[in-house]
Parts: sequence; C-alpha cells; structure tokens
Amino acid sequence: MCGIAGVLNLRGEPASQVLLQRMGAALAHRGPDGEGLFVDGPLGFSHRRLSIIDLTSGGHQPMLSSDTRFVLSYNGEIYNFQELRLELEAVGHQFHSRSDTEVLLNALIEWGVDALPRLNGMFAFSFWDKRERVLILGRDRYGIKPLYWTEQNGTLLFGSEVKAILAHPSYRVSLDKEALLEYFTFQNLFTDRTLFEGVRLLPPGSIMRVDADDRTMATSRYWDFCFEEPESPRGQQEYVEEFDRLFQQAVNRQLVSDVDIGAYLSGGLDSGSITALAARQLPYMKTFTAGFDLNSASGVELGYDEREKAEHMSYLFKTEHYEMVLKAGDMERVMPRLTRHLEEPRVGQSYPNFYAAQLAGKFGKVVLSGAGGDELFGGYPWRYYRAVVNDDFEHYIDKYYSFWQRLIPNTAIQQVFKPIWSDVKHVWTRDIFRDVFTVHGNHLARPEDYVNHSLYFESKTFLHGLLVVEDKLSMAHGLETRLPFLDNDLVDFAMRVPVSQKLGNLAEVVRINENEPGDKTEKYYQNTRDGKLLLRNAMRRYVPEEVTSRAKQGFSAPDASWFKGESIDYLRRTVFNDRARMYEFMDRKTIQGLVTQHLNGEKNRRLLIWSLLSFEQWCQTFLP
Repeated sequence: MCGIAGVLNLRGEPASQVLLQRMGAALAHRGPDGEGLFVDGPLGFSHRRLSIIDLTSGGHQPMLSSDTRFVLSYNGEIYNFQELRLELEAVGHQFHSRSDTEVLLNALIEWGVDALPRLNGMFAFSFWDKRERVLILGRDRYGIKPLYWTEQNGTLLFGSEVKAILAHPSYRVSLDKEALLEYFTFQNLFTDRTLFEGVRLLPPGSIMRVDADDRTMATSRYWDFCFEEPESPRGQQEYVEEFDRLFQQAVNRQLVSDVDIGAYLSGGLDSGSITALAARQLPYMKTFTAGFDLNSASGVELGYDEREKAEHMSYLFKTEHYEMVLKAGDMERVMPRLTRHLEEPRVGQSYPNFYAAQLAGKFGKVVLSGAGGDELFGGYPWRYYRAVVNDDFEHYIDKYYSFWQRLIPNTAIQQVFKPIWSDVKHVWTRDIFRDVFTVHGNHLARPEDYVNHSLYFESKTFLHGLLVVEDKLSMAHGLETRLPFLDNDLVDFAMRVPVSQKLGNLAEVVRINENEPGDKTEKYYQNTRDGKLLLRNAMRRYVPEEVTSRAKQGFSAPDASWFKGESIDYLRRTVFNDRARMYEFMDRKTIQGLVTQHLNGEKNRRLLIWSLLSFEQWCQTFLP
C-alpha cells in the first residue's frame, strides 16, 4: 500500500526531480516506510511506500523490469498474486522478490491491459513503456484505490491524492462550480469531477492510455457491475452454501500479509461476520470500535452507540479489543485535519471514520472492513422499495432521483446558488443521475429488474463515495483498509443472486397502491431487517442470532441533536458568519433559513449542515 504521483510533459520538457520530490512529500502519510523516484525524459514517477508484503528492499518502487524497458509505480494489494506468479513463471518470467508489485509489473508486460481483469484486489498504478513512450494509468474494478489526474498547458499530473497535484506549480486551485452543484444535490459526486477545477478522478474499472509522442489521451472501461436475475435460480440452501464457501475464501485471501492484521468491529452483521471468520485464522486479533457519548442525544440517536454490542462480539470471538468514545466537540476539533486529508466532502458524515482509523493505526498497518456488504446483498430495502413499480426507465429515474436528492431539492437549487447561477444553470442534475446507467435501461420488465438497477446505481455511486472516503481517512494514518466483500469471486456471485434471496418483502411492496390515502412510509419503507437475507441466513453458523436478526444501523454520530445543542456555537460561528467563504458561491439568507429550520425542530437537516461545515472548511483550506 502506497502513494503514487507523476508527471508527463507532453511537450517534451524533462521532468523535474525537485518537483517530483515535492509531489511525493505531499503523500508521505500514505507511505512512511520508503520513497523512490524515477525519471525518463519528460516522464517522472514519485513513490511513497507502506510496506505490507515483502518488507525487504525487493519491493522498492518505482520498479523496473529486468531489461529496464518498463517501469511501474503502484498502490494497492493483489490478493491472487501468488497464483498469477505461477502462471507467469510458467511462460518464462523470473522473480527476484516476494512482492505483488513484481507480479503486477510482469503481468502488464506479458498480457498488457488484458492483465487487469485477472487481478483480484485493489490498486491504482502508473506503468511506463520507455520504448513505445506510452503511459498507462489504471484503477481497480470498484474504485477502492483512487487516482486523480489533470492536464495543465501540456503537462499531465497524476497522483493518489489531489495534494500531489497541488504540489506542482502548473496547477492553480479554483472551485469547480458544476461539481459543487452536483455535490449539494447528492452529497456525493457521480461524475469524475472533483471540487478542484480541472482535476478528474479516473473512474473505477478504467484505464487511461497516454501516448507521449502524439500527445493523445484516451480512457476506456475494462469492467462494470452487472446485477441480473439468473435464468434458472437455485434453491436457497445452495445459495447459502456457495456464499459460505466464497466468503470464507475472500476473508482468507485478504489475510495475506507480513504485518499484523486487525478489524473494525461494530455491533453489525458485516463487520461481525468478517471478524468471526478472520479470528479463526488469527489468534489474538485486534478489533476496533468507535462509540458516541449520548448524554445529549434524543430519539433514534439514542441507539447510535454500538460499543456494548461490539464488546459482546469481541468476547465471543476472543479478540484483543480497543474502543474510543466521540463527543460533540470532536467534530470541530478534527475538521481542519479531516478536510486536508479528505480533500473534498463525499457521502455521509465522515469524521467518526477518521477517528476509527486513527485508533486502528496506533496498533498496526492493516485493518479489515465490512464495506460493500450492503450494496452487494441488498442492505438498504427502504431505498429500493421506493422505485420497484414503474411504467418504464424514465419513470424509474424520476422516482429514484427524487429520493436521492439528499441535501438540496431541485426546487431550491436556483435560489441556493444564486451568486453563481449564471455559471451552472445549464447543469441538469437529473441527467447526471440518469447518466450513471449504461446498458441497463432497456432491460426492465419486472420489479426485480428495478431492484437490480438500484443495486447497480448504489454500487457505482454510494459505494464508490464510501470507498474514496475510506481510502483517504485510513491512509491519513498510514493504515491499509481491506474489504473482503469486494473479492472478485464474491462480487461476481452476488451479482447473480436473485433478488428473492436478498429482500424478503418485495412481493408485498409491489402490491402497494401508491394512490391509497395515508402514510405508507412506516409500513413499507422502514423495515431495515428486510435486507441481506442471504447473508443473514449464511452467517447464522458463525455469529449469534441476535446479530443476524438485528436491524440495519449505519455508523453515524448523533449530530442532529448535537447541532441543536453542544455544537450549536460552532454551527452559528460558521453558518451564520456573513463573511464565510461559502457565501461567495451560495446565497447566505437562503442557507441560513434552511439551517434555522433544523434549529427550530421543523426539519432534520443534519446532512446539509455537515456538508455546509465541510464546504466552508474546504474553502478556507484550499482556496487562495
């Protein structure tokens, strides 16, 4: 696990070692164990290393091929590297280390970009062919490892984080106003834009090919999600047994390491299942939980602290358990550091994740996480059920788009962004939403098809946002997060599991008469025990019944209460400060009015408030 950065001067000027060192230094937190540079005329790589596999100098990067023609700078882990190594040795490749880096280097030499579908793991890499003068940038299937790039006046800059690009004098920071509109609609970015004007995030499952001689750049996708109903479904027990086999295989694959491995452990099914299986292989495994002080919480937030449930599972699985308690003031305290590392806000209120990674990072370099289980196996039934009966694809888009306007609805966008409206009025966020879908729009005949459509959408957007956050916040502490649910074989299986094995009450929801009087939300849309049926059934042999039957609960602080209580002064100093930087782009009176609705108890706007606080800190941190 590492940090990569690089430069390709398309006009031919030699790459500067001084600037490359500066770009690498901006990523020092990602790789405190080593650094390296490579320069070949206009091309330069800068690398920071976090040693996980083969701790010797044999894993040093950038890594050159034995004939010195090819160079690789890579961030990630390839879990099937030993199998690939055997294949490569069979066709004549020789190895001088035990590292997965050398396997990836030789795989790209042998198979070119056709190597990427063979890789089971997480990665972002830059690969240079000195003879052909071609640069390849690549990113893993799901987008676990980020890779940013920009082209500025004939100079291509790229890196694991935007900070590497900011360290180069060719880039000058300004706000991407269209990205701002996108973020404040979805609390996420569905396109490849970032809040930094001109900086793009290479899409998951994609490669970029750059020819230094003819100065061309082309991006293509080598993999995409495809959830679909099987033509001949099997029985429930067969799915349970196959899931059990693949899940054990996924966890065991991701235990390969030359350093200790820990795990996040909440009170939930996903992290509990991973810990249960991993603890069988790792004696005295360490587990980590972040909880919350609930003295000033109220309502549903009184159940947000999962420490007691996590402690019980730690007792059952015999782990060495550590936990911390977050209080209202911790959000304000961490916001400057969080913003520098996160670089731009994404889904959710991410500061608890920062503290959890900080805790885990004190005890090791690798931690297992349960991310991905919900998106693959139907963990959010109250979302899918809102758009399972539709006239056609466009009707589905209208219904699901309406639900996913998480911060500012369409009716308020023009007023909120009045200071910059002339610059963004051409942006249609419904089109951004619709454009997430590719070939799936013509294959919708049953409610199950629409559910699979929703699973596709959330894996492409919500999950990707979570992965970007997880990478930044773990690597801020020199910590590698591994995600067993995103094992290739397990994902391929999950996409073929019928919806009936994931959701329990789909048939009942389909019969809803949307025109009937009364509120249907409580009855149909809030049964959080109705999802992940296959996972619940399979994991009963490993975790207690109270865990497999427990309602879904996210990892969130009781901020709705804190914003009206202990954090109100911080909120007022930021949002009700007429000189706040965000009001260069947003209408002050409109924003303050929306926040006042939360303070008066009229609307729960905790997500909007968090996003406003984050954006203001972003402006103060990055804008000149």
